[in-house]
Amino acid sequence: MLHLYNELSDVTAFSTDRHGGVSKGPYASFNANHYCGDDPSDVETNRGLLCERLGVDRSCLIVPHQTHDTRTLVINDKFMCLPDDVRAFMLEGVDAVCTDLEKVCVCVSTADCIPVLIYDPEHRVVSAVHAGWRGTVKRIVMGNMSVLRDRYGTRPEKCQAVVGPGISVDAFEVGDEVYEQFEDAGFDMRGISSRYTSSVAGVSKWHIDLPLCNKRQLMDAGVSESNIFMSGICTYSRYEDFFSARRLSVKSGRILNGIMLNGY
Repeated sequence: MLHLYNELSDVTAFSTDRHGGVSKGPYASFNANHYCGDDPSDVETNRGLLCERLGVDRSCLIVPHQTHDTRTLVINDKFMCLPDDVRAFMLEGVDAVCTDLEKVCVCVSTADCIPVLIYDPEHRVVSAVHAGWRGTVKRIVMGNMSVLRDRYGTRPEKCQAVVGPGISVDAFEVGDEVYEQFEDAGFDMRGISSRYTSSVAGVSKWHIDLPLCNKRQLMDAGVSESNIFMSGICTYSRYEDFFSARRLSVKSGRILNGIMLNGY
């Protein structure tokens, strides 16, 4: 059920795999995302299993409805006291969440997109970021670091981060229009892209390294390279263990990537 990132100290950070749940078909078996077409009762059962494993109440599992934008939502005491329907409304259109509350697990969902989990040990703040290619082009990671700095006084050089499971450069084939969006946004295209010729179709296509893009954004924001941990897991090639929308279709499950402060 859980792939844990023990590189980060004093927090619980993880990505879920596909095993140990009750979902069926392309959602099998552990899907904890309500926004991908799975049976809601199965999703709730899986969330209950996850919360039991984490040792938290279900109300402390914060999962936004992402829209490939750059908005970060701060989870504070006021948010935690809101009714469920108001909380759900506030989580609409959110692609990054952060908190300084202990035993509150902030999460993002992915299935080829790149999850970035950040820990500020100086101010005891955690953040989860969903970086698809659109969010990456918009530099969501750097925007999230700005929110942490403004809201909590976070100093990036003190932070630790995990770049979790996502599609690898070998598998992430894109059209020229996507390549051009990265190029127009000022990315170092020589460093993050390659052009491959398919052995099957014989067609040359661009491939972009999304995990590396987001690692570089962390570094550009001031996070030390030695404090960035890469999972190295390609969801496309390891689709039997981790959900991949490109391999399984969008009508399939999602990986839940979460991070929370451990209580003392």
